[in-house]
Amino acid sequence: SHFLRHARSRNYVSESEMCKLESVPLDFGDYHPLKPITVTESKTKKMNRKGSTSSTSSSSSSSMMDPLSSVLDGTDPLSLFAAAADPVTTAPPTDGARRKRDKDESSVVGSDFEPWSSKRGEILARYTTTEKLSINLYMGSEKGKATSTGSAVSEKVRTRLEELDDLEEGSQKELLNLTQQDYMNRIEELNQSLKDAWSSDQKVKALKIVIQCSKLLSDTTVIQFYPSKFVLITDILDTFGKLVYERILSMCVDNRVSLPDNFSPESVNDTAKETCLNWFFKIASIRELIPRFYVEAAILKCNKFLSKTGISECLPRLTSMIRGIGDPLVAVYARAYLCRVGMEVAPQLKESLNKNFFDFLLTFKQIHGDTVQNQLVVQCVEIPLYLTLYSPAIDWILQCIAYHAPDVLLTEMMERCKKLGNNALLLNSVMSAFRAEFIAARSMDFIGMIKECDESGFPKHLLFCSLGLNLALADPPENDRLQILNEAWKVITKLKNPQDYINCAEVWVEYTCRHFTKREVNTVLADVIKHMTPDRAFEDAYPQLQSIIQKVITYIHDFALLFSVEKFLPFLDMFQKESVRVEVCKCIMESFIKHQQESTKDPVILNALLHICKTMHDSVNALTLEDEKRMLAALINGFIKMVSFGRDFEQQLSFYVEARSMFCNLEPVLVQLIHSVNQLAMETRRVMKGNHSRKTAAFVRACVAFCFITIPSLNSIFTRLNLYLHSGQVALANQCLSQADAFFKAAVSLVPEVPKMINVDGKMRPSDAFLLEFLCNFFSTLLVVPDHPEQGVLFLVRGLLNVIQDYTWEDNSDDKVRIYTNVLHLLSAMTQEAYIYHVDKVDSNDNLYGGDSKFLAEINKLSETVVSQILDHLKTLGKEETLKRQSQLALYFFNTILAHGDLRNNRLNQLSVNLWNLAQKHGFADTKTMVKTLEYIKRRSKQPEMSHFTDLALRLPLQSRT
Repeated sequence: SHFLRHARSRNYVSESEMCKLESVPLDFGDYHPLKPITVTESKTKKMNRKGSTSSTSSSSSSSMMDPLSSVLDGTDPLSLFAAAADPVTTAPPTDGARRKRDKDESSVVGSDFEPWSSKRGEILARYTTTEKLSINLYMGSEKGKATSTGSAVSEKVRTRLEELDDLEEGSQKELLNLTQQDYMNRIEELNQSLKDAWSSDQKVKALKIVIQCSKLLSDTTVIQFYPSKFVLITDILDTFGKLVYERILSMCVDNRVSLPDNFSPESVNDTAKETCLNWFFKIASIRELIPRFYVEAAILKCNKFLSKTGISECLPRLTSMIRGIGDPLVAVYARAYLCRVGMEVAPQLKESLNKNFFDFLLTFKQIHGDTVQNQLVVQCVEIPLYLTLYSPAIDWILQCIAYHAPDVLLTEMMERCKKLGNNALLLNSVMSAFRAEFIAARSMDFIGMIKECDESGFPKHLLFCSLGLNLALADPPENDRLQILNEAWKVITKLKNPQDYINCAEVWVEYTCRHFTKREVNTVLADVIKHMTPDRAFEDAYPQLQSIIQKVITYIHDFALLFSVEKFLPFLDMFQKESVRVEVCKCIMESFIKHQQESTKDPVILNALLHICKTMHDSVNALTLEDEKRMLAALINGFIKMVSFGRDFEQQLSFYVEARSMFCNLEPVLVQLIHSVNQLAMETRRVMKGNHSRKTAAFVRACVAFCFITIPSLNSIFTRLNLYLHSGQVALANQCLSQADAFFKAAVSLVPEVPKMINVDGKMRPSDAFLLEFLCNFFSTLLVVPDHPEQGVLFLVRGLLNVIQDYTWEDNSDDKVRIYTNVLHLLSAMTQEAYIYHVDKVDSNDNLYGGDSKFLAEINKLSETVVSQILDHLKTLGKEETLKRQSQLALYFFNTILAHGDLRNNRLNQLSVNLWNLAQKHGFADTKTMVKTLEYIKRRSKQPEMSHFTDLALRLPLQSRT
């Protein structure tokens, strides 16, 4: 009870000096821990692995070892793995090897080649049908099952031969009236049954499935679905090709050593070669041309097992085989498949690819022949639609030819295309497949060719689309740029169909933004608005309109310029579907936050962005997800932080007031506004160097009032508590004492409302730890808050203690005692002659009371109450199940007395000894901690005026844990 009558008087300055770390001069030579470490490659003989490289780091000073390397004894595990995986790498390359590597590089397709897999999805999505499809399924005969092991080999061979005879007449089942999705599911089932047949060693059944699937490629009854059918079926062929190749490769394994990637046919054993030839003979016996071609193309890579020139001999033969396919659409996709396989297995054999294409050019006129025309009439398909079916195949063939091809070859191809009449389809594919730089450099030539095209065939606007896509990737000659835009836009603006129009406009907006000023961009946006507003055509074109906005903000980062584009905001008005409008607003705000370097007060930017932020804010409703709210709030906050009116603080406050009324539904935005206004008050204080004039004092009070009326509208209780405290500190710093008191009183009266559990990041957590942290912060502030002349002594501290006393704490919680112990720290600091810290230009209680004995007596009374509360609580923890908690709290309280009490007082001294013994009484004390505490007391006893600690140390026994 005599705790604070005997609080230790402190000299904070000398204590701070004593606690500073001792500085020791160190001599590292030229070593410095932040100096770059030089890594040297060194061979090590460790781990008995010859030639393994290891990186040992050696610093410039030989005496200092790099601690990480020393742990690894100089062998770093990654180097060991690398050396183990590739023992060849350690040997220096010979000239021969280097030449070979250069040759190999030409036979490998680089990452700059767009693979087929990236085109699959696009084709499947684009070429769809609502018509019914049919499919011929192979129903495997039971003869296909492997015979029992006892039967003779000749029996097995005979069965195989019978099956091959049976191959094309195999029992088939025709499935009719399938929807597109059913059809795709059936094909997927076939792919699976191919894998199953293969894994259960029914190789002939697998071949039958592949042949049946290939036959489907000769069927063009639902012609607009053909490109997608090609994609689905060639997936099966690819699977088959892979299975056969891996099967033969697995037969080449000798003594568990598999063949290297670039093996030669000589290293392949006879069994593997035999099996490989067997496959080729089986395929050669397929009667129909289309399945024979496709299945052989699928296993083209297997020629590597037979001879070095196998592939280069096969490709021209397969190319010539395609001439036998009558339907030009089927033929062009067969050529595409051959190019696809060719690029995979022998990209260096470009001559065959070129021959393939020139063959196609020779048969190009077939497309406009009678047979095709009659077929289209039967299927009610228009010529323009029919021609677009060719695009994926021709694009792919041209992409393969154009890959790393010299300009001379590309020019020759271009000339050949020119000579063919009605060549829009080819022209489109040339623009899709050739390098963008090649096309861009000859933009005017291409525009000339596009103009000459026949309008009835391939739609002209698609040609301009393809050209525009190239110009988005590469720049045309500077002198041609305006003329190109004018020529293209002349055609685009005449398009009647809004969907065709917007598809083209979307592509050319990028070119316009890239090379021209806001005037041209404005003209283009105005034209889009004019075309898309009638009959609300914009409702079907939101993705394209969104893409246009995205392109504009990608190229225009100066927002003053962007919002001075007259048609930009009217363009935004076309987004009338709320979800899309909000997405567009989010894009604009993200761009603003990313690219706006310095803060702004430009009224054009502020009005436009307030309108955009308001749109985002107003989309929030009861169903909006928390994540979405958080994201919108973060974007609006990013904008608020970028607004600055310089020294015009009143204008700044008006902006925050307006923002508060606009964004009242997003709590994080209100929190940001409170922080911003507090910052404004502190900025005013900094400008006035703490000496407010009447005008600035009134302004600061206005800022404080803004916070005081905004905080109650927040939901989160800890956000409110922390903001009351924070705003109170700001008010105190600005000498607004009565306002500071109001904030602190509000915080005190809010504490009883803190619930037991609170929501933290979507999970319910106990609130004790948060409350404890808040109260400790609050106590630190209360030290410097001066008493109100009309209220009692320490009225805020008393009020807070009453609230803590009445708060219902959990039964198994000791937080109340931890808080009371912290109150003792506060009361101890309040009894000092000069406080440890002050607020500039605010007199705290040390100055107001000047160490008055009545003031100290009041503190003493309070402290006695608090100590008796702590001791009462310790008594209640005497039951067996709570002894551990009792031990921990006794030691915690002991440390408080040690730090803050004057232990020359006998009763206090006795209390500390009792607490020490209580901590150890039931064997729950941590021996290490007790030993360290005792050592600390002995060390303290050697300091001046601390000799009484020597006696104390003798009275504190250490109990051995039994």
